[in-house]
Amino acid sequence: MFILASASPRRRDLLQAAGFQFEVVVADVDETPRDGEAPEVYARRVAMEKAAAVSAMRPDGWVLGADTVVVLDGEIFGKPNDDNDAARMLHRLSGRAHDVLTAVALTGPGGTQQACGRTRVWMQALAPGDIAAYVASGEPRGKAGAYAIQGRASRFISRIDGEYSNVVGLPVHLASRLLVGAAVVS
Repeated sequence: MFILASASPRRRDLLQAAGFQFEVVVADVDETPRDGEAPEVYARRVAMEKAAAVSAMRPDGWVLGADTVVVLDGEIFGKPNDDNDAARMLHRLSGRAHDVLTAVALTGPGGTQQACGRTRVWMQALAPGDIAAYVASGEPRGKAGAYAIQGRASRFISRIDGEYSNVVGLPVHLASRLLVGAAVVS
């Protein structure tokens, strides 16, 4: 058994669907990118800080942290600040391909391991009315890049190259590999 350092219901759902048993302890860390921080470096740092924050409370347990970002033209699109920010992100992503990175960090008594999943996502061109209606649905709130591929935004995604669960918020095969490698699960 391990601890998931995340408030994300999507991460919980993905791990439960894969048959893992775990406990949830929410990590409270500052997710502000540092000046000049590369997207993958940022995602790995935040995932590690989430895992380390919970590990400090539960030093005898194995803790899995994760962080997802959308990247377009080298710019990190995290969770939108508000509906206007969500609309801005969707306008920028409209008709373009972008990358979704989810870093995973596992820390515990036997050490620390990290991995990062990358999935290329193609979003169709969105009309202003599509963006307005989607933002009004509330779904973009709290989602990296202001969209949820598993929800209403699925109609906007024409193609992906990589792991679907990575875009949802956790590359399950990478998390599993870390957990099995550390003998946390079999």
